[in-house]
Amino acid sequence: MKVDILAIGVHPDDIELSCAGTLLRHAALGYTFGLVDLTRGELGTRGTPEIRTREAYAAATKLGAKFRENLDLPDGFIRNDEATVRKLIMAIRDCQPDIVLANALSDRHPDHGRSAGLIADACYYSGLAKIETHNLEGAPQKKWRPAAVYHYIQDRNRQPDLVVDITPYFSRKMEAINCYESQFNDHNPNDYFHEDSTPISGKDFMDFLFAKARSLGRESGYELAEGFNVARVPGVPDLMKLD
Repeated sequence: MKVDILAIGVHPDDIELSCAGTLLRHAALGYTFGLVDLTRGELGTRGTPEIRTREAYAAATKLGAKFRENLDLPDGFIRNDEATVRKLIMAIRDCQPDIVLANALSDRHPDHGRSAGLIADACYYSGLAKIETHNLEGAPQKKWRPAAVYHYIQDRNRQPDLVVDITPYFSRKMEAINCYESQFNDHNPNDYFHEDSTPISGKDFMDFLFAKARSLGRESGYELAEGFNVARVPGVPDLMKLD
């Protein structure tokens, strides 16, 4: 299914935490988007891969994604090798996105930075005709290279190269995040997981998400924003249309 934007995250919930507002804003502008998770987050302290998968699909429904796919790569041990790149090329060629949103260039979790490089490499190699791939039905896929890859900012503070105003969409972003009850609800008295707390499971992390969005938006005059880094400097056709 062709989409305008493909958001890719190494763990279920990476997308919701870091670029869900951007996806919602662009959906309101008439663009379509799909989601790809590289792993099932099976090394996470709380919950199980089965629970995370159910939560991920609930969040995708909340966001209005055209599809959500999981490549079942190994959490914590993801490698930028030929087999892994080919899996990702197949996913990219299947939906032919114009823009790909990818993990942070570097971050507290080692998987994030490794996945950033993997995703960027796959986007490039997807445009090479001599790399042959087939879809799940066995039909040959056409080459496809997205026009741009933007790396969303995650846990660590990074200086953004661009920000997106998500002020009208922040509450819906939080609704999608809250679908991951196994990860973020130990501040809820009805927490039924009774598992160890983590740096992201308490109310202070929810407060952090709001503060981070405030901080990212401040310089551009937005109340709330999400930030992105680029490996290739984007061109601007009209200076008058910059905020």
